[in-house]
Amino acid sequence: MKNPTTQEGFSIPLPTHHLERARQFKATIWLLMTVALACGFLHHLVPPAVMNFERLHIFLFNLCSGGTLLVYFTENHRELSVRGTLFLILGLAFALCAFLGWYLAALIIPLILAAIIESVRISHFGSCMPRALFSATESTSRKFHQAALLCLSLGLVTSSLAILNSEYGHWLALEKLKLDTFFLGFSFPISLISMSVIFSLMKNEVKFPVVYLKEVSFWIINLGVIIFFIFILAGWFMPQVAIAVILFLAVALILYLYWEQGIRLQQKAFLTSGILFLLITSITGILYIILAFSAAYDREASLPLLRIHAFTALYGWNLSGLAVISRHDDFPIQLHSQKVIMIHWLTVCILCPLGYFFPAAAVLAVFCYGGLLYILFFSAGQIDQGMVRIEAKVLNKKISE
Repeated sequence: MKNPTTQEGFSIPLPTHHLERARQFKATIWLLMTVALACGFLHHLVPPAVMNFERLHIFLFNLCSGGTLLVYFTENHRELSVRGTLFLILGLAFALCAFLGWYLAALIIPLILAAIIESVRISHFGSCMPRALFSATESTSRKFHQAALLCLSLGLVTSSLAILNSEYGHWLALEKLKLDTFFLGFSFPISLISMSVIFSLMKNEVKFPVVYLKEVSFWIINLGVIIFFIFILAGWFMPQVAIAVILFLAVALILYLYWEQGIRLQQKAFLTSGILFLLITSITGILYIILAFSAAYDREASLPLLRIHAFTALYGWNLSGLAVISRHDDFPIQLHSQKVIMIHWLTVCILCPLGYFFPAAAVLAVFCYGGLLYILFFSAGQIDQGMVRIEAKVLNKKISE
């Protein structure tokens, strides 16, 4: 019999009150993610010059929803722990303070959030120093997992330093060294935990060259994004293009590895779809870099490309990974995977970009996206089905008595 707290699944359904708290947690994440997308369209109602909701749009999805799910997945409980709840509350406070420009509070809160993430990382991996990242015996999946936590804690500390520099110190004056540039970095930990899940669902192949390709993928993704971020801050054109192409090839390699080595489970369809979203994100990113450095660059004319890039990254690739880790112990779930994936692609690639420019499409995009999330979060899974069987047995016993 499997242990009820393992990632492989729960053999013994949990009591009803535990399931109810788990559903309340999923409902909270559903609400946050839906509001996050809606904030991306609020420029139709409130001009950005009056109040810019773009920052809140990114915070609610990446940090509040994504960061909380990362803690939830790492601690591997059926309901959100005290640390996870504290992270969610403080994450919301950080998002509100950054949105409203209350920078003194926004300077302090991320340091507390980073301490929470580090305590989760150390508890799970058993060491303050991330030495396992350099170990040949550590699995690629666990390396990506620890890197996700480490990246989030470092990103929180860095965002605090960015606020200190831009609002109080003014020591560095690089054009790209601004708050919103660093806040976008909260998307990277979500990418890394998605990669962790992808590699955990591959066959345990130790033969050449698969094991080396996995290791190469890990380092190219992690070092590549760090170097890419430095090039963005420096404003170097050709190095940005070069590293973006290398990252695209690394994603293509991961797609190949997952296609060949991935275990045939329901999650594979969602994660394969997610990698395809990531490939589109990589291509649009390369095109935007080339366009941004060209003499013909026009910000308004480039907005459609930029919106497609942003939506496929956040609500395509990142959502695919978050949907899987939110139900990591509950697969298979009762839904038609192909239809759900088709709705996902329609919403992200067509409705969301159109919604940025047309209010009616924005309403439809939020409606479809909220429905998609509801299906992903609340479709009956093995836990719910097991609970139904237990309750049915209890009911039958009472009737017979």
